[in-house]
Amino acid sequence: MKEFNYKINGAPYRVIINSTDSSVVELEVNGTPYKVELEKKESKPLSKIKKQAITTPTPQTTSTPLVTRPKEATGKNTIQSPLPGIILDIRCQVGDTVKKGQTIMILEAMKMENNILSNANGKITGILVNKGDSVLEGAELVTIE
Repeated sequence: MKEFNYKINGAPYRVIINSTDSSVVELEVNGTPYKVELEKKESKPLSKIKKQAITTPTPQTTSTPLVTRPKEATGKNTIQSPLPGIILDIRCQVGDTVKKGQTIMILEAMKMENNILSNANGKITGILVNKGDSVLEGAELVTIE
């Protein structure tokens, strides 16, 4: 049993709630008993979320560094990016002879500089990225013969 005191337009009202049910409330207002029937709210069915098609924007200028995606294997010895990141420095040129374990690039990934090492002895036949390019994991960076 709950009791409330209200003042409506300056007139005092004493409301006592005797019992409540999910659809009926029995109460007294200034000693007069009332049965109040509650309306049930109809719940709306949940609507399904529609997926929107994702479109990738095409770059307008060539000065914007592109994200290099992994390429198909060409059969030549290639060095791939171990992590997604940004090429900070290229320490070799096409035609240079490199030894296994020699640093050929610096890759910034997760705010750390990572040395990209040659995986074999040979000659650099192609550098597939530029300084400042963003690369994904597995992207080909350099080809060695």
